[in-house]
Amino acid sequence: METLYEKSFKKIESTSLDFVRGMMEHIHWDARLIVIKGARGVGKTTLMLQRIKKFLPINHTVLYVSLDNIWFAQNSLSQIADDFVKSGGKFLFLDEVHKYPDWSVELKNMYDDHPELHIVFTGSSMLEILNGRADLSRRAVTYHMQGLSFREFLHLVKGIKFPVLKLEELLENHLPIARQIASQIKPLEYFQEYVKTGYFPFFQEVPVLYHLRLEEVINMTLEIELPLLRKVGVAYVPRLKQLLQIISESVPFIPNVSKLSEKIGLNRNTFITYLYFLQEAHLTRNLFKDNKGVTQLQKPNKIYLENTNFQFALSPKNTNVGNLRETFFLNQVGYLHALEYVDQGDFRIDEKFIVEVGGEAKTRKQIQDLPHSYIAADKIEFGVRTKIPLWLFGFLY
Repeated sequence: METLYEKSFKKIESTSLDFVRGMMEHIHWDARLIVIKGARGVGKTTLMLQRIKKFLPINHTVLYVSLDNIWFAQNSLSQIADDFVKSGGKFLFLDEVHKYPDWSVELKNMYDDHPELHIVFTGSSMLEILNGRADLSRRAVTYHMQGLSFREFLHLVKGIKFPVLKLEELLENHLPIARQIASQIKPLEYFQEYVKTGYFPFFQEVPVLYHLRLEEVINMTLEIELPLLRKVGVAYVPRLKQLLQIISESVPFIPNVSKLSEKIGLNRNTFITYLYFLQEAHLTRNLFKDNKGVTQLQKPNKIYLENTNFQFALSPKNTNVGNLRETFFLNQVGYLHALEYVDQGDFRIDEKFIVEVGGEAKTRKQIQDLPHSYIAADKIEFGVRTKIPLWLFGFLY
């Protein structure tokens, strides 16, 4: 335990508080069992360490442990909890629980056996709380973390903390809001930088290696997490990466399931299931015409990469600008709102608002007869009436 405490203290002390994600304010930290799910590299570990450093005493009552530590080769999670509580421990932070066998069973036992213990744990986006061997859904409060919004990116690089916008507020008052933001910063000056390299918080560490690190994120998810957590055959991993590259280079991608499944060498149902797994892993985002009753075997109407940075990592010379714009919109708006495919326009938000995404010359021709319809236009600083700057949709979280 002494070794674990020492590593924990070092990790906490080396954590910076200069920039803290907005998610910190939205988690109900008083809950006894909290899970933070998210893709690799979005900042789950940093968020936990910042929580400790900013709000908790740095002493024997708090312990941070990563479950990929070799210590667990000969020691159990339950034993840590027992020893920790006996020595006065109150707050236990567990990182990457999906790397520990039978994690759900042991966490359930820890929760039941130690009512005085508060546990926060992180895991893959594919972490199953409901369907694990121990159903933690009634015990755990679950949060999903995604990469930086454009608003958070500006906070990180310029030190200006803009308020989070509500969607209805943005749609109704976009011009005064955009003017207020533009009085402090030129958003278009930074927008392309964000689209290319600003989604994952580690972009500042070694900028020249950023896209190589994104490839590592993609490869680790495909080669380790999908086979481990979803039993995806390792032989299909290179073909799934090929599929991601096809999506990155396409005009917003409408899949021909029969041709693609034949090309990859899978039957139709298995291929569609793998598409579902790619979305679970937050490598892609599937868009359906009707979100109600979507099943694992339902063919998506469109497929996008999860974020725009992935497009530059997978296919830097062949990115499609229309795809980039729609991917940005889907990623930023879809975090807190339900988006659906529509025949007129590009997206329907919360079963009400229709949005067509395009460049500065985009007109209302395709959606002119639709109520509650808007244009999200790239390369404009200010909008007018129902034409709204695309970058402004990056201020929703």
